[in-house]
Amino acid sequence: MLSLSLSLKALFSAVIIVAVAELGKRSSFWAAALASLPLTSLLAFVWLYLDTGDTEKIAATAGSIFWLVIPSLLLFVLLPWLLRSGWGFWLALLTSSVATALAYALMVWLLPRLGVTL
Repeated sequence: MLSLSLSLKALFSAVIIVAVAELGKRSSFWAAALASLPLTSLLAFVWLYLDTGDTEKIAATAGSIFWLVIPSLLLFVLLPWLLRSGWGFWLALLTSSVATALAYALMVWLLPRLGVTL
């Protein structure tokens, strides 16, 4: 059975995701503005701190997130380009997601070779 703390974390996090989706129905700009905020990261930092109090873990997580944001940008370039090129939504989403996953794999492979610890 889920603990009350875990349930509240999930509910609060879900409210933010639903807010972005609902806001997107009314204004693409404001939905994008809300979605572009590092809310997932901020929530993860807060939950991690409240659960562990370990600021070194939070610092390490924040550093890793920085490096992994770079390959995630591919999704936001490729998806609109494919959609505007006439691709269907599901195929464009799948293709851009696979390309992004490959970019993540490349980054995870490359960073240790450049001396960056994730």
